Amino acid sequence: MTLDPALLQVVSLSLRVSGIALLFSTVIGIPLGAMLGLNRFRGRRLIIALLYTGMGFPPVVVGLFVYLMLSRSGPLGQMTAPVIPDLFTPGAMVVAQTIISFPLVAGFTMAAVMGVDPGLRRQVQALGATPWQTTLAILVEARIGVIVSIIAGFGSIISEVGAVMMVGGNIEGSTRMLTTAIVLETRKGNFDLAMAIGVILLAISFAANLLMQRLQGRTVDK
Repeated sequence: MTLDPALLQVVSLSLRVSGIALLFSTVIGIPLGAMLGLNRFRGRRLIIALLYTGMGFPPVVVGLFVYLMLSRSGPLGQMTAPVIPDLFTPGAMVVAQTIISFPLVAGFTMAAVMGVDPGLRRQVQALGATPWQTTLAILVEARIGVIVSIIAGFGSIISEVGAVMMVGGNIEGSTRMLTTAIVLETRKGNFDLAMAIGVILLAISFAANLLMQRLQGRTVDK
C-alpha cells in the first residue's frame, strides 16, 4: 500500500520473468501440442510419454538441471553465445520456468485438440484448406482448452520457488522473486511481511486467472 520501491522491484521482476517464460512456453507448446494431437508418426508415443513426464516433473529437479547446464563447468556455461544466460540472472530463471510450464501448455493443448470432432478436420480439408489452415481452424475450435493450457502454465511458474531459488540465487535487487522473498522473510521471522507478500502473490494469480476466465467466457459466448 505504501508502494515500497524494493517490493515494487520484486513484483516487477516476478511478472517480467514469469511473463516471458509463459510467452516462450506458449509459442513452443501450442504448436507442438497441436502437432501431436493431429498427426500420427513414428516416435509420437515416446514424445507424449516424455511430455507427460514433464508435466509432473519436480521443479527443483528442473532447477538442478538448468544449474548444471549453465554453470561454468557445464556444457552451456562454457559457451559465449549471447542467447545463453549466466547463472543467478533473470535469464536463467526464465529458462527454468519455461521448462516447467512448457509441458503443461503442450499437454493440455494436445488433449484439447484431440477432443475436437474429427469430422471438422475432414470438412475443412474438403473445402481445400492447407495443413496450416486446418490446424488453425481446429485450434480455434479447441480454444477453451488452449486457454486452460495457458492458465495451467502460468499457475505452475508464478508460484514456483525451488527452481528460481536454485538458478537465481534470490539476490536482492537482482533476482529476488515474490516466492523467494516469502521464503526469506519467513526464515528471518518476519511473518507479517511474508504474509503481505503472499497476499500480493495471490492477488496477481487471481487477477491473471480472472482475465483468462473472461477470455474463456467470451469464446463460449461466441
